[in-house]
Amino acid sequence: MNSDMIYSDDPMDDTLHLTPREIVAELDKYVIGQNKAKKMVAIALRNRWRRQQVADALREEILPNNIILIGSTGVGKTEIARRLARLAGAPFIKVEASKFTEVGYVGRDVESIIRDLTDLSVSMVKSEWHDMVQHQAEELAEERLLDLLFPMPKSTKPKRISEPNGDEEPAQESAEDRQRRTREKLRKQLDEGKLEDRTVELTVTSEAYPMMQILSPIGMEEMGMNLQDLFSGMMPQKQKKRKMSVAEARQILIAEEAQKLIDMDKVIDEAMRRVEEAGIVFVDEIDKIAGYDEGAGPDVSREGVQRDILPVVEGTNVVTKYGMIKTDHILFIAAGAFHVAKPSDLIPELQGRFPIRVEMDSLSTEDFIRILTEPENALVKQYTALLGTEGVKAAFTKGAIEEISRMATEVNQRAENIGARRLHTIMSTLLEDVLYQLPDPEIRTVKISAEMVRDKLKGIVADEDLAKYIL
Repeated sequence: MNSDMIYSDDPMDDTLHLTPREIVAELDKYVIGQNKAKKMVAIALRNRWRRQQVADALREEILPNNIILIGSTGVGKTEIARRLARLAGAPFIKVEASKFTEVGYVGRDVESIIRDLTDLSVSMVKSEWHDMVQHQAEELAEERLLDLLFPMPKSTKPKRISEPNGDEEPAQESAEDRQRRTREKLRKQLDEGKLEDRTVELTVTSEAYPMMQILSPIGMEEMGMNLQDLFSGMMPQKQKKRKMSVAEARQILIAEEAQKLIDMDKVIDEAMRRVEEAGIVFVDEIDKIAGYDEGAGPDVSREGVQRDILPVVEGTNVVTKYGMIKTDHILFIAAGAFHVAKPSDLIPELQGRFPIRVEMDSLSTEDFIRILTEPENALVKQYTALLGTEGVKAAFTKGAIEEISRMATEVNQRAENIGARRLHTIMSTLLEDVLYQLPDPEIRTVKISAEMVRDKLKGIVADEDLAKYIL
């Protein structure tokens, strides 16, 4: 295997050759509206590729433009970040700022974000390598399967048996030649799938280790993980023989051969490079740690969390079990509703590390209509597909979609505004009876009209208390 073919100078390779307009067009397939936010994240993503084209001397000086998305829940903040990461093919992790605490308090320290991102990147690269060596692993696994089905002496070497010509007497076939012929017949049957149910005995490695837990001080999770890896590696691997079908044995053998073909040192080097050059961290609920401490109460460590996260965003070295990770060029996208606190309530140093601020638009009834129908993962398409699995054809009328959107807007205005997530609750309540009755041979079509929507939901929407808790 030529490892030179695996790496690229661009950690995001072909996917980031998309222009900002093309990136926005891809985001439009899943996120309705929010054009300003999509435009800014598209520019930030394209700048990752542009930076790779700059001369080495200046490249290190170009820092990512971190972004704060400001808007209520359900307007598309998380979806934009998630789709952006898929476009980039980059290591991406979503965290909630409220889950972290200042060093010295019970909870996770902010550096664990980078450790988790590195773990994810290693898994990504390893999966890519696995796909590349899959064909070779399958060939090696087939040879091992043949050894299980028809073992041959080690001294026997593959040999092509020549056919005699007309002037020569046919040579007597040796025992080794007969073994080779039998093996080739088995190979053909194996390729044709005729031996899938045959039982073979395979030696497998048991990964069950004695139960062991390493307790480490707060903020020292990495030390605990390293000690656990060290002690588990000292335990001898248990091997046992198992009888299984050829089909089951093939999957185990392919996994074992693929593991042998993968160079984990190179996988880790590439994964760490991707984290440093292309990693994306989405920090949700950053408004929950905004505001200065008053010295008492459960939020006493909010400003401390900000001060702890500052060096990670600003650029520092974080120790992981794979090595040191520099965070200087990781892109951070923060998001928050900021109903109570304001972005200016963040400590000034942290504000300066998020120079781009984008206010998300509130969703209107027209937006809800588009959300229900236009995206590739639209709710109407989802429920139509779910009903289709029961052999039922679903049809949503235009009036029904408009009525669902109107009710979502009305309930959002009267109760808590949860944006497009309100559509999920309304659709679930609207179709609960149909989904409960299926499968039913008498139900083959379901038509959802505006009248059906009003009849089903008018009592709930009219009762403000019910609307608050049910919708």
